[in-house]
Amino acid sequence: MSELTLTEALKEHSRTTHDAVDNLVMSMQPFASHDNYRKFLQAQYEFHTTVNPIYHNQTLAEQLDGLANLARLDRVKSDMKDLEVEPFGKDVEQPTFTDSEAIGWLYCVEGSNVGAAILYKEAGKIDLSDEFGASHLAAHPDGRMPHWRDVKGKIDALPVSDEDKQAAMKGADDAFAYFKRVIRKIYDVAE
Repeated sequence: MSELTLTEALKEHSRTTHDAVDNLVMSMQPFASHDNYRKFLQAQYEFHTTVNPIYHNQTLAEQLDGLANLARLDRVKSDMKDLEVEPFGKDVEQPTFTDSEAIGWLYCVEGSNVGAAILYKEAGKIDLSDEFGASHLAAHPDGRMPHWRDVKGKIDALPVSDEDKQAAMKGADDAFAYFKRVIRKIYDVAE
């Protein structure tokens, strides 16, 4: 059997956690009302603020063409402005990550844009769109799947050691765990 690519290994490694995050988010009913969605935006703001430095990481930028253009923090801020949402502002512990761990974080963030197709559709039911309130959930101009294949190809082309791969797995775990913590804190639900 041929060895898995890094993104295949990440997918395999984080499948259960990924599903748990999806289930947690949907259990908060973020698209039941604008108020519920405002909390979702606050969570997105915390998460995208945390990952934003990855998109401006010099080492990764040299290896991943166009990395800075993929950041979605500005779109999250624009959506918050549309709906008059302030950042959560309470203490949410900021994680740190190494360059190798950042690869796992990047995999999670960019992969989430594929799943955002469902969220974007749900947002439409409460009159949100890429023009108002849900621009950060909109598809990449190239389309969700072509864009995701492109990003995966770039991640798989990174020169990584076995240690880097393990660190990327840890990064993916940390990213999912952090997003779950943020969602629980903002929606005020217990572990």
